[in-house]
Amino acid sequence: MSGEKDEKSGTEEKIRGSEAKADREREIVEERVYTVPLSRAWIMPVTKRAPRAIRILKAFIKKHMKIEEDSIVISNEVNERIWNRGIEKPPRKIRIRASKDKDGIVTVYLAEAEGD
Repeated sequence: MSGEKDEKSGTEEKIRGSEAKADREREIVEERVYTVPLSRAWIMPVTKRAPRAIRILKAFIKKHMKIEEDSIVISNEVNERIWNRGIEKPPRKIRIRASKDKDGIVTVYLAEAEGD
């Protein structure tokens, strides 16, 4: 009886491991680095600036990567950088790295600083 449980848990671990590995090893077709201007968010009232900055970022990626808006995934680091100073003061610009996989999904990451 205990042998059956060990076999099941081993199989589940293999499945979870393969899913995680597939996520990490997705085939990147195109990767670009952009500096996205978010200054247009500052024309909004102060309580709408950070959400507007997110919409500006998505529109920029949609235009430059030639994809649909529902195919964009923004990483937590980018989201936290925009919301870092709160809803009222998003950054004026942000440097990002956009990676498109073979399924057409674009993931947006922070671009690493070359000097660091």
